[in-house]
Amino acid sequence: MRIVFMGTPDFAVESLKILVENNYNVVGVITMPDKPAGRGHKIQYSAVKKYALEKNLNLLQPEKLKDETFIEQLRNLKADLQIVVAFRMLPEIVWDMPAYGTFNLHASLLPQYRGAAPINWAVINGEKETGATTFFLTHEIDTGKIILQEKIDIEEDDDAGTVHDKLMVMGAQMVKKTVDLIIQGNAQTVDQSQFIPKNGDLKSAPKLFKDNCKIDFSKTVEEIHNHVRGLSPYPTAWTELQLPFIAEPIVLKVFKTNKELTNHSLLYGSVLSDGKKYIKIAANNGFIHLLEIQAPGKKRMDIEAFLRGMINKI
Repeated sequence: MRIVFMGTPDFAVESLKILVENNYNVVGVITMPDKPAGRGHKIQYSAVKKYALEKNLNLLQPEKLKDETFIEQLRNLKADLQIVVAFRMLPEIVWDMPAYGTFNLHASLLPQYRGAAPINWAVINGEKETGATTFFLTHEIDTGKIILQEKIDIEEDDDAGTVHDKLMVMGAQMVKKTVDLIIQGNAQTVDQSQFIPKNGDLKSAPKLFKDNCKIDFSKTVEEIHNHVRGLSPYPTAWTELQLPFIAEPIVLKVFKTNKELTNHSLLYGSVLSDGKKYIKIAANNGFIHLLEIQAPGKKRMDIEAFLRGMINKI
């Protein structure tokens, strides 16, 4: 079976790697065009492109997926099956091309958390479990018939990064299993409507922007702690604080926190610190302790290292 693989970030590499290492016939790899990144605006290859070049795989990087030249190149690959892992929304002319269709690996238990950031939102919302789903693509995004679905627990000390890594490895195995089922003619599909709760409560996973990464200290400490976990290490929660020993407010990225449940009469967002070991901020039902942060122009560091650096400047 001739396979075309589509993906861009690290999450997709594990799935491509398992296909290549198990000698599946990957006749083409589609990834995003190169783009400048960082302060020097150097051209940066996607993780999938790096791996494809390393393995001498046939690589395409279309600017537009409806471009006639790309469609012709894709058609010439004569793929029987296409696999999508963390890529872009495909036009019908692309996903409907192979005889065996196109399936996607999505990092949630569909139909829950359809959208661009399923791992982040599952942790932000305090879910105790999540998972991954393979499903055939259709017209509406993330709505096609489910082929396989597997679950993992979200542990208390997990953040979006650790959940990402667990799902990346598990998802790669699911991609292989799904390909094997399709090759054997044993891929049984289930409509997503079978998994919609009776109350119809479906949680979405929209793209994350700077505004919805900001910490809201009027929320409970549990909600804030989950917000930080769900955005760590990327795109990262942030806040602007007025620290008692610095004249100007400072913007901090927040990677790790601790919860202190207690009654208090302080305004939400009030900052307490001994200047040596802790910074804690008043929230709805207690305090959030900052454990790992990043100040502008600095590296990620624990709170004691940050405080030592700040006090030395005074």
